[in-house]
Amino acid sequence: MSTNLSAVAVTEFDSMVKHAYANAGLLKNAVTLRNNVVGDTYKFRLMGKGLANQKASSVDVTPMGVTHAFKTATLANWNAPEYTDIFDAQEVNFDEKQELAHTIAGALGRRCDQLVIDAMDASTPTASTIAAGGANLTMAKVIDAQVALRDQGVPNTELFAAIEAQGLGGLLADEKATSADYQAIKALVSGEIDTLAGFKFIVIETRAEGGLEEAANIVDSWFFQKPAVGLAVGIDMKTSIDWVAQKTSWLCNGMLKAGSVVRDEGGLVKVQYDKTA
Repeated sequence: MSTNLSAVAVTEFDSMVKHAYANAGLLKNAVTLRNNVVGDTYKFRLMGKGLANQKASSVDVTPMGVTHAFKTATLANWNAPEYTDIFDAQEVNFDEKQELAHTIAGALGRRCDQLVIDAMDASTPTASTIAAGGANLTMAKVIDAQVALRDQGVPNTELFAAIEAQGLGGLLADEKATSADYQAIKALVSGEIDTLAGFKFIVIETRAEGGLEEAANIVDSWFFQKPAVGLAVGIDMKTSIDWVAQKTSWLCNGMLKAGSVVRDEGGLVKVQYDKTA
C-alpha cells in the first residue's frame, strides 16, 4: 500500500464517517443544537416568564422586568483514533473503511449522548423526582412525568424520554401501555414503544461511556422537552487519515469538540425505576 492516500480515498472515508455519525448519536436531535461554536464555552440564553399587569388610566406602563439568564456549556475535545496496519491490509478498501467509519462514528455518537446525559444528571430539576417505589417503569410514571412538566408550563410538544432496555421491558409488561383498550399503537406487535403520552422514547443501551445513571438497580431516566437541554458543538465530526512511519500504519481519527448544559430546569423531570422489578 502506498504511503500516500489519494485525495479521493480521504474524501470517501470522511463522507462515510459523517453519514454513519448522523445515525449514531441518539440524543443529538432531541436537544437544542448549536453548531460552529467558537471557543471553549457557549452561553445559552434563558428568558424568564413575564407577568401582565393592569394599567391604570393616564399612568405610565410598568415593565414586567423579565429576567435573562445564561446557561454555559463548556466544550471539551474528544478523539476516536484507530490504527490500520499496512501489513494487515493490502489497501484501504471499501469494506475496511466502512467498518472503521462505523466504529469511529459510534464512539463519537455515544460520547455526544453522554455529554447530554451528564448535563441532565448534573442539573436540579424544578419538578420533584418521581421515585422508583419498588416498581419498574410503568404507564403511571409516564403520566406523572407528563403532569409534572405540564405543571411547569411545558408545552406538549417536542417531548422525549431517555430510558434503558429494562425500562422498555417494564412498559411492555404494563397492559395500560400496550393494550389496544388503552393505546392505539400495538406496542407488543412491533416489539417497541416509540411514542407514549406525548413522549418520544429513546432507548439507551448499556454503554462503556456510562449511559443512564444507576445505583442498586435504580435507574435515573429523563423525561424532557427539547428546548430544555442545549448541546454546543465546535467541531462536528472532523476526520483525518495520517501515515505514521514508525508504526507502519495509517492513523484514522475522528474528532469532536462539544459540551452540553440544561438550559431550563423546569423543562425536565427525573423518573426513577427499579429495572429488576
